[in-house]
Amino acid sequence: MTAPAARLLGVVALLGLVGVPARAGELAPYRALYHLSLVSAKSASGIVAAGGAVLDEWGETCDGWTEQERFLMRLQYAEQGDERIKSNLVSWESKDGLRYRFDERRQTSGEDGRRPSDSEDEPHGADAAAEEIRGEAKFDGLDKSGTAEFTRPEATTLTLPAGALFPTAHTLFLIARAEAGDQLVTRRLFDGSDLATAAQVTAFIGPLLPPGATGKGDPPLAKTPLLDRPSWRIRLAFFPAADTSGLPDYEETIRLFDNGVVGEMLFDYGDYVIRAKLDDIETLPRPAC
Repeated sequence: MTAPAARLLGVVALLGLVGVPARAGELAPYRALYHLSLVSAKSASGIVAAGGAVLDEWGETCDGWTEQERFLMRLQYAEQGDERIKSNLVSWESKDGLRYRFDERRQTSGEDGRRPSDSEDEPHGADAAAEEIRGEAKFDGLDKSGTAEFTRPEATTLTLPAGALFPTAHTLFLIARAEAGDQLVTRRLFDGSDLATAAQVTAFIGPLLPPGATGKGDPPLAKTPLLDRPSWRIRLAFFPAADTSGLPDYEETIRLFDNGVVGEMLFDYGDYVIRAKLDDIETLPRPAC
């Protein structure tokens, strides 16, 4: 997920790390479309509007879990041209939670007062700053340390601390702790979003929401079995791996269902807050293994 292109949390994989039985058969592969809008912005940010969309596809293979995510956000400024942020992510995580591959391409355009084209797929030339982050990581065993090997943007090898988790395992860890009634948990997370080792993520877990429950001002839930399940609102604070300030890099609030589906999200970047509203969702097939 850079902060504006923060990843949606994936779904899945490893419960052995938290001492409870695996629930892989209960997790739901799905495709979801979210639309982005501006909730609030400090005057110093200069941002007056925002829009965009996220298409997230989480799938299952016989030996792992995949995520394909396309992210597009436009930020409109009061005294300069618009800025557009694009991100395309493809990742795979083994079902035992020990291996992870990732490839993310990001592009920022329209900076310095130059307005990007309305065509999402049009090349931007000098008007765009592109970046690719690619690599793979592994742990030496459950709750053991590991390594991450990047091939882009440059060849780099990093050590991963014991007890850290990959994204799908981390999401399932949150579900397990929420079901156990925990309200505050902290765990190291490695998602390959930058050239850094596992970062600390602190989660504040709200009370259980029964199937169909909506809060004041919440949009009604779509009529689908994917969302007719218990859920929790969870606020996640992401701290850089080398943090010394005690302040999070950014925060994210999600509605997380017990089948791993992620509902509405709020991304808080300090100077502005973006809402990702779930507009469409469908179930994806499981593999015939």
